[in-house]
Amino acid sequence: MGVVMSEPVKRKLVLVRHSLPEIVPSLPASQWRLSEEGRLRCEKLAERLALYEPAIVVTSLEPKAAETGQIAADILGVPFKTASGLHEHQRPRAGLFRIREQFEAQVARLFERPGELILGNETADQAHARFATAIAAVVGQHPAGNLVVVTHGTVLTLFVTRIVGLDPVPFWKRLGLPCFVVLLLPDLDLLKVVANVDAERPLHI
Repeated sequence: MGVVMSEPVKRKLVLVRHSLPEIVPSLPASQWRLSEEGRLRCEKLAERLALYEPAIVVTSLEPKAAETGQIAADILGVPFKTASGLHEHQRPRAGLFRIREQFEAQVARLFERPGELILGNETADQAHARFATAIAAVVGQHPAGNLVVVTHGTVLTLFVTRIVGLDPVPFWKRLGLPCFVVLLLPDLDLLKVVANVDAERPLHI
């Protein structure tokens, strides 16, 4: 009888949207930190991430993402670090939107017209290119083990929906604080979307 060769187990890249921040209208969103509820939610996040046995947690430099990653890494007992290029779409004045619907409408326009400067200092295409480069750098720097990367809703949406071929607007609107997407390396095949860490079942798309 011939020897049956098993498929090698693929590494996983888990992209996490940060937990719930404390909104401070006088500050740009990039400077917001986690709320008390947001810190508590990180415990449930860590519980869900433990299933993927991450080797390291890497986060954007923004405080709410770094805090999310640090809490999760401490609970999981794995290394933690920050990396450049993983930050949110650059829109320092977005906090001036007083009505949520107005903000969502602007972000929808950003997705729908990716080559135009709709909101903030980057087009959607520029944000996607910057984020994709940063993800490739993280993967390249950590060639072994599963990776958790804590980032932000808009860039996560741009990255994942372009890989899978989904409409970004409804995808972005479904994402909770926190949530995560699991991709298989090296081809970035989509394995799972968990749009809310408190949900019993993953979001199937």
